[in-house]
Amino acid sequence: QLQIVESGGGLVQSGGSLRLSCATSGFTLEYYTIHWFRQAPGKEREGVSCMRISDGRTKYTESVKGRFTMARINGRNTVYLQMNSLKPEDTAVYYCNADPQIIATGYAETWGQGTLVTVSS
Repeated sequence: QLQIVESGGGLVQSGGSLRLSCATSGFTLEYYTIHWFRQAPGKEREGVSCMRISDGRTKYTESVKGRFTMARINGRNTVYLQMNSLKPEDTAVYYCNADPQIIATGYAETWGQGTLVTVSS
């Protein structure tokens, strides 16, 4: 069974740091791209960053470039989002998404339940 559990959210002051974890199970992670999305109150969900697991290539939305970093230890099933220099506008529920890069039985897009990040000014 494919499952994602996010953790690491919380309350932090502006300028602070948090590390989010996206723990996956049931996946052959090398065939996925892992995305982080976020949804602030009253706003649409937006893509924050992604990592293509097969080659580790990452992309970031402009507003977080230089502040957020995705990482994974090779062979491990957890992907991290290190968030530094946090701003109040980073406040949102952060979701991890696993997007399969192949079409095959047992490979499906999967979402976690989200973790709340609150940045106080």
